[in-house]
Amino acid sequence: MIRSAYLTHEGFHPEVEEELRRKGVAISRWHGPLALSEQPPVDCAWALDVWTDPREIAVPSIKGAASALRAIQRNWSLEPVLHHRRAALIAGNLPPLKPKALSFPEVPPAGHLGGWTLLAPDLMLASPTKTSPFVNGAIRFAEDREGPPSRAYLKLWEALTRIGRWPGPGETSLDLGAAPGGWTWALAQLGGQVIAVDKAQMDPAVAALPNVAIRTESAFGMAPEQQPVVDWLFSDIICYPARLLGLVERWMAAGRARNYVCTLKFQGETDHDTAEKFAAIPGAKVFHGAHNKHELMFCLLDAPVRD
Repeated sequence: MIRSAYLTHEGFHPEVEEELRRKGVAISRWHGPLALSEQPPVDCAWALDVWTDPREIAVPSIKGAASALRAIQRNWSLEPVLHHRRAALIAGNLPPLKPKALSFPEVPPAGHLGGWTLLAPDLMLASPTKTSPFVNGAIRFAEDREGPPSRAYLKLWEALTRIGRWPGPGETSLDLGAAPGGWTWALAQLGGQVIAVDKAQMDPAVAALPNVAIRTESAFGMAPEQQPVVDWLFSDIICYPARLLGLVERWMAAGRARNYVCTLKFQGETDHDTAEKFAAIPGAKVFHGAHNKHELMFCLLDAPVRD
């Protein structure tokens, strides 16, 4: 009996397997990008989406399959793996999904969205609940192709959308390792003040924004205890995760940031030990987004500060 399913971004099957192994969860088998398990669902940072209540449902006919899904709830998204023609015909008998691209900072949909797939021509796996409200666990944004100097802002938008908070007017953000300025640009659009820290050169257009201040220095050379309290600390620094952990721990010990959003960038082997240490920080969220490469996002809200 399948009791949980973990939807995995292409190329990250080993990361999901290792994370689940460390949590004592055995994978019964892979069904395309879905890791199927006979054990209850657990948090899985490397999974784009977790199906938390999967059920095996007989498929006597196309209309019968659609009726079975509609009897549970209205909205369903297909994960196409096998029997594509039959799956498409079933989906055609369900209420159509018309997800639009989000215009950040737009609040994501809050309605229930289930996931389903065909295990065999006559057998369906369907979960009315899953951890992501998005089709196949992927947020799609209305992109800005002119303002930002890189596409790195998309993973920042995704992280802030997933935690449901972002900086606003009157708040100060510290962007560590900011060059060339993709995150700084995105943060500046929200109306607050942004302090961009990097020894490398920032994009001139970003540096010229009226609410952006540039500090040409190393993020690791800063003494947190000597800095004013900031509302948000951001980091997309290219460094080993263990070094980033040390930086975050120093800022937390000094109590100089209220909220944290950082990218753990893995170089070569995935450092699961350090990822677990980030996840163990009280209140932390660690996840792999649809716009992430070989990296995880670390988010922490409302950390204690020392004024």
